[in-house]
Order: sequence, then structure tokens, then C-alpha cells
Amino acid sequence: MRVLVTGADGFVGRHACHALRAAGDEVVEVHGPRGEGISSTALHFDIADEAKVKAAVAEVKPEAVLHLAGFSSVAKSHQNPARVFAVNTMGVLHLLTALRENAPKARVLVVGSGEVYGPVAEGTLATESHPHVPLSPYSASKSAAELAGEQFFRSYGMEVILARPFNHLGSGQDPTFVVPSFAAQIRAIALGTVDPVLRTGNLDAIRDFSHVKDVVDAYRLLLAKGEPGQAYNVCSGEGRTIRSLLEEMLHLAGVQARIELDPARLRPSDIPSLVGSADKLRALGWSPKLSVADALRDVLGPRVGGAPSH
Repeated sequence: MRVLVTGADGFVGRHACHALRAAGDEVVEVHGPRGEGISSTALHFDIADEAKVKAAVAEVKPEAVLHLAGFSSVAKSHQNPARVFAVNTMGVLHLLTALRENAPKARVLVVGSGEVYGPVAEGTLATESHPHVPLSPYSASKSAAELAGEQFFRSYGMEVILARPFNHLGSGQDPTFVVPSFAAQIRAIALGTVDPVLRTGNLDAIRDFSHVKDVVDAYRLLLAKGEPGQAYNVCSGEGRTIRSLLEEMLHLAGVQARIELDPARLRPSDIPSLVGSADKLRALGWSPKLSVADALRDVLGPRVGGAPSH
């Protein structure tokens, strides 16, 4: 199967391209316009550039599309909402329009976010029927992108499937995200290059974490078996506080540090608890193979956290 992967140079994209190729698929990578290529044959353009999106789809004529390109930082989305919507919402609209004109039978997985649900009562699991209560430009843009996907399915019969991933971890994630940020600080403390002080944001938030490799397996399954027009949570169904992750990372690294709150790391609006139900995805045959501890070891690296996961 010829699969067009947007955002192929990103955290999840690198893992996804590797997994798709290992499964025997032909992968065409789309990187950002300034991305450092992991493939000399990759296409380079801004997903918000309608003309370039259309030209790429017309050239590739994919049989399937894994749409990962997007503005991914919830925290930074408050600083530039217009850019967030241009990339996350209009990018999806440009892509679906181009596919309708040039590859209307392609199966398309639009990757959104569990953040669309907003706050969920502690002890409650968000199902796919849970209302959308976005609290950031990021989550609002993802919710709007889903509406576009649903409209193209209903109006034009396109095979659009929606994925709502919750937090995922593993090697290669940008250090501006919370767990890689912890890992960078822990590595520096372990090396003795900085004082044993760890600066953090809100540690009491409860989130649902999965290993990125399990998330990629879910995306591959949804491309193959997901029902068009339907949304699927991609999550573990288990809540963990950010504090518990940090404590586990310190334990894995054998590091002791004083924890200090850094106001600059706090979000303008935060969600106290967000945990999802993956029952709908599990019904297709998916189940996670790796643990959060495996993911934390991968983020810390072999010199600090032990052997990486496989």
C-alpha cells in the first residue's frame, strides 16, 4: 500500500514511517519546509500551503494517508492561535480537498487529540461520545479539523477515520514537552553539570500515557480496519499524575533532586484530569505491548534509564 505520511519528520512520524516500511508498505514522507530530512526522497512543504498540498497529492496519488503534520504544543498554542488554526484545521481541509480531487478512494487517518474533551471528572474515562470542551487554541483547532473530516465523509463518501491520541512517550520527542524536559534535566544532574534542582510546572495533573510504538501500531490498525466517519481514542485507560512519572524517572536514573515549581512552565489553562477509554480501539484487536516504564527508559536513554524497549 502506498502511504503518504505528513509530519514524517516529527516525533511520531519517524516511528510511524519505520513501522509502515517494516510492514511492507511504500511510504512517501512529507516533511516541513525547513525540516531536516530523514529521507532524501521526502517532500518538503508547509501543510498550510494549499497549492503545495494539492500538487503533492496529485503527484503521489496515495492509497492511504497518515496525517500527522500539525502544531503540537498545547502550551505554545496560546501564543499564536491563528497559526495553530492555519496548520491544524486548514491543513486538514487542504489535504482532504486535494484528496477528493486526486485520490478520492484513499483511506485517510486524521490524527487529532484527546485534548478535545477538556476536563474529565477524576475517575471517569472519556469515551468517543464525550462532548468536546476545548480549553486551548490547540484543542479547538483539532476539534474543528475533526468536523472537516466528518463533513468530507458524509458529503463525499471519503474514507476518513479520526484518531484521538492521548499523551504518548518515547525516544525522539521534542524537549519542550514535559517528560523529555524532565529527562534532559535528570541527565544533566546525573552528569554533575548542574545543581540537583529540577524545575517543573504543574505536577498534580492526571494524564493517560502510552508508548509511542503502541500508538503507531494503533494508527496502522486504524488505517486498515477503522470505520470511516468514526473516531477512536488511542490511550491506555489508566491515569497517572505528572509527579508519579517524575518520581519514576528519578528512580530509574538513580538521581536525587530538589523539585521547584517554575511559574513559566504553567499553562494559561490546564486540565486537572484527562483519561480515556480505548474500548472501541481494542474491539478492533489493538492492545498495548509496552509499558510507561519502557517509554520512560527510552526517553532517558540507555546511559541513564537502562536498556531501551524493543
